[in-house]
Amino acid sequence: MSLTLVSGWRDLPPEARGASVALGNFDGVHRGHRLVIAEAARAARELKAPLGVIRFTPHPASLLRPDEEPYLLMTPAQQARALEDLGVDILYDLPFDQISPLSDEAFARDVLAAGLGARHVAAGFDIRFGHGRTGDADSLKRLGERYGFSVSIAPRVDEDGAKVSSSAAREAVRAGEVEKAARILGRPFAIEGVVVEGQHLGRKLGYPTANVFLGDYVRPRLGSYATRTRLPDGRVVPGVANVGQNPTTGLVDARLEVWLFDFDEDLYGQTLETELVAFIRPEAKFNGLDELIRVIGEDAAKAKAILTPNF
Repeated sequence: MSLTLVSGWRDLPPEARGASVALGNFDGVHRGHRLVIAEAARAARELKAPLGVIRFTPHPASLLRPDEEPYLLMTPAQQARALEDLGVDILYDLPFDQISPLSDEAFARDVLAAGLGARHVAAGFDIRFGHGRTGDADSLKRLGERYGFSVSIAPRVDEDGAKVSSSAAREAVRAGEVEKAARILGRPFAIEGVVVEGQHLGRKLGYPTANVFLGDYVRPRLGSYATRTRLPDGRVVPGVANVGQNPTTGLVDARLEVWLFDFDEDLYGQTLETELVAFIRPEAKFNGLDELIRVIGEDAAKAKAILTPNF
């Protein structure tokens, strides 16, 4: 069964109501998020109800902290695919600007109960909801009893003694600690985007790259990475990428430039998803193109050594 996307909570058709829903933002769909969704899935099986996930659009941080640097761990499309892979039937897109003024009780009464007709709501132990973030796990349970839906709360998940969270994953990505980010997320952090025209310098140097803008993604540490790139046809190609501003050849907005090993096809205008598997070195300014070419070759050799067991 494919994922159904539902916008809003008012006047929903019968087939979009009555689900067991997981409540949260789910940026990254990390291991803690998956435990919440598993709680909702368990209840869905018991109730013979659809499995739903609620997300807020746009991400609340974009409205609450508009001056914050880019922070997303995945695009909405990546998130939808990850949720579909977990067996989610319905993805509810709730407009945050309309939700944010509601009190915790109004949210439970008008959105969860009256709007979605939720039969069960699963949330994380640290859930906060309602205007001013006044609602928490205990109040959600009380409101569920009042408005006719059961509630389950997923426990905390730790990694290296720290709470698994989207914030922890972002910090790891910003630090270039992509292996740690992968442990938190349960899979590598991946940048998806359309291949755009670059300076064509890579091809002239013997290292043709596919260039992708970073958009709203959290900014990884600038530098070189061993990568795996998924093509539109499903093929996965190993490579090496630079996430940076090209200080040697002329500064540009930070972007992903990935060289796919043993690959020579036109990718302009196509959508690629590139996993950052391992950090190789920080971005640096080199003394001319000869040094740049040498270092790219060294990066490629290191990337191949890292990736060889999987290819």
